[in-house]
Amino acid sequence: MTLSTENDERIRELVRTDPRYKAEAYVFTLEALNYTLEELKKTGHEGHIDGPQLLHGICDYACRLFGYLGAAVFQEWGVASTGDFGEVVFRLVDAQLLSKRDSDSKSDFEDVFDLQRAFESEFIHP
Repeated sequence: MTLSTENDERIRELVRTDPRYKAEAYVFTLEALNYTLEELKKTGHEGHIDGPQLLHGICDYACRLFGYLGAAVFQEWGVASTGDFGEVVFRLVDAQLLSKRDSDSKSDFEDVFDLQRAFESEFIHP
């Protein structure tokens, strides 16, 4: 995903004001949102997605890009849980890089699943 200079600057500002998450976490989340929307469009779903839908798309996209190392990559970016992705998403909303509905909440992302186990179950074969 190529970010505009303005969007890139907004992400740098997010990292500067709250260094918990690396810039890559924000960029990846935007890319994963686009990936998820495209994948859901193939099944006839159009429009807004909720937190759990985005989280599942994030994991699918990470599996494609990083394979079984997805959880390690997320850890490197400061993301240890699905709740961390909620923080990233809502910081992107605050920076006007994403939009939300009134019904959307950070709590939609809390404890949806264990990120580490999501990658383990994807790549461990019986």
